[in-house]
Amino acid sequence: MKVYTGYRKRPRIEMLPLIDIVFLLLVFFIYAMLSMAVHHSLPVNLPQSTTARLEKRELLSITLKADGSLFVNKRPVSLASLAEELEEYKKQRGLKGVLLFADRSVTYQMLFRVLDRIREAGLSSISLQAEVREPR
Repeated sequence: MKVYTGYRKRPRIEMLPLIDIVFLLLVFFIYAMLSMAVHHSLPVNLPQSTTARLEKRELLSITLKADGSLFVNKRPVSLASLAEELEEYKKQRGLKGVLLFADRSVTYQMLFRVLDRIREAGLSSISLQAEVREPR
C-alpha cells in the first residue's frame, strides 16, 4: 500500500539536452551560411576544373553567355559600354575586383575582348569562375 505524504514532486525540464540541441542548431546554421556564396550572375555552363575554388567574397559579377550577351549583376550591358559601367561601379563602391562567369562555349577571342574592357576600367583582380569537378 502506498502512503501519501502530502509532498508532490514537481516536474523538471532538463537543461543539458536543450543546450546541446541549441548548440547543434547554431553550428548547423553557421556552417550553412559559410558555405553559401552570393553571386549576382546568370546561369551559364561554366568550364570544369579540379582545382577551382568557390569565391565567397561579395564582388561584382560579370556574365558572358554563349550567344555573346553580356550582363553586369544580371543587368544587360554592351561590350562597348562595359568599361564605363565598371568605372562607375569602381567610383561608387570602391570596387577592387570582379567575378567573370563565361559560358564554356564562348570563343577565346570574345573572352579576351571582355577581359580587355575590364582592364580598361582599371580593374586587375579578375576571378574566372568554373565548376568544381572531382578528380578522377
